[in-house]
Amino acid sequence: MQEEIIVSDDNNSTDNRTREELIAAAEAILFSMGEAVELTHIAQAINLSVDDMKSVLKELTDIYKDANRGIQLIELEGAYQLCTKKELYDYLVRIAHVPKPRELTDVMLETLSIIAYKQPVTKLEIEKIRGVKSDHTVNKLVEYNLVCEAGRKDAPGRPILFATTEEFLRSFGIESTEELPELDSDIVEEFKNEAEKEAEDSIQLRLDI
Repeated sequence: MQEEIIVSDDNNSTDNRTREELIAAAEAILFSMGEAVELTHIAQAINLSVDDMKSVLKELTDIYKDANRGIQLIELEGAYQLCTKKELYDYLVRIAHVPKPRELTDVMLETLSIIAYKQPVTKLEIEKIRGVKSDHTVNKLVEYNLVCEAGRKDAPGRPILFATTEEFLRSFGIESTEELPELDSDIVEEFKNEAEKEAEDSIQLRLDI
């Protein structure tokens, strides 16, 4: 038979909860917070006296002392926290060194598409097409080794040109950018107009100089 604790609230009413329910509530709080939580705060959240709460936490501590559990409950100056057992730290170090899978957002895919079809291209040219700043997105693509610096454009300021990498080809299962699917005619026209305008601006700038 499960042991029950009678809990009195501010309205002098009672509710009967099993010991297992109280332990589970404390565990849920400590897990979700992810940091040390003061005993008084846990007691208030579960609606127990400090003494009863301490007794529940003592039982939870004993449960985690089982040699087959990977975590433990520790007390830190009147606060409690769930943490990994120190003898298992080596596993945490190993998982921390496992490369995280690359996640390409819609914005990153859009930017990557512009670079793939219009390369070599500068950040400014990308931003003219997208209509927003693209520094962070381009930098992430470089970090993922999908895009690289491909020299500098022969224009004022000598802006960096960006192009796709061999990793880009491997990631998308193609041998060359010539295998990329044809773009929608509207997008092709947009790219064409951008390129023509940039060429005209470059010629005019040189004439002015």
